Amino acid sequence: MYPEAMPKSLEGKLVVAISSRALFDFEEENRVFEESDDRAYMELQLSRLDVPAKPGVAFPLVKKLLAFNTDDEGRVAVVILSRNDPVSGLRVFRSAQESNLQLERGVFTRGRNPYPYLTSLGANLFLSAKEDDVRAALNAGFAAARVYPDSALAADRHPDEIRIAFDGDAVLFSDEAERVYAQGGLAAFQAHEIERAGVPLPPGPFKPLLQALQPLQDMASGAPMRIRTALVTARSAPAHERAIRTLMAWNIQVDEAMFLGGLEKADFLREFEPDFFFDDQTGYCDTASRVGPTGHVVSGVKNEVGESGQGPL
Repeated sequence: MYPEAMPKSLEGKLVVAISSRALFDFEEENRVFEESDDRAYMELQLSRLDVPAKPGVAFPLVKKLLAFNTDDEGRVAVVILSRNDPVSGLRVFRSAQESNLQLERGVFTRGRNPYPYLTSLGANLFLSAKEDDVRAALNAGFAAARVYPDSALAADRHPDEIRIAFDGDAVLFSDEAERVYAQGGLAAFQAHEIERAGVPLPPGPFKPLLQALQPLQDMASGAPMRIRTALVTARSAPAHERAIRTLMAWNIQVDEAMFLGGLEKADFLREFEPDFFFDDQTGYCDTASRVGPTGHVVSGVKNEVGESGQGPL
């Protein structure tokens, strides 16, 4: 019998839960699953047990986040949270080992939505390629995004800096203003935001993640990695003021803010070169994914059943 030990805790760490398909390139294996069944998928993964998987869309972000950990202190925990079966999970861990990713924990549910385990993990972020899992996680109050597996990879640009870009409404902020736009158009939206310029917007699903990143951002200049954040929104003056004042009220700073007034975000993301960009509108996500790693935040009025189209926010 093993001696009884005190349980470990993830409290105080930045906890990222990620599906195996978001971390590694399992698109070929996924096609086998979709065209056949889970047994054929399992057999393929088992046959490739000794073949390291190629990096997936979130691999560069995870690798950089883990660089915050030292022998003395673990500041970031990355946990595999996957619909994979446990046997397929063997390849995930072997691939991580081959890539020098220090992953210790994984939950494999064999087809069941894994989002309930986010509570036990105290996750700050959940990345998955499956929309249903992301919707469920967002509805449960977690920052979550559906990754675009075919996004352009961030590769090795800015090796000592993590760059993360966020949309505003329905991502960092609630979709309150987007609903006004959807119901009344641009004039109603502008009037609404001018009138409430001094009233902070309610928080959106990614505010807690931005807060959780702050301790890492505030680390001394000698830290092994730096974090640079950007707000990239289609808001324009005068609606910019409420967004800035909201961040001030939250005591949260971003390094860059882009108020684009409906201009194509991808053009500006190409210059910012994010390790990940989060937006609630598929139109912006589609073009952004050609520039770099992108996650669709399936929340807000634009992602309600029956809603379509792309507004200015």
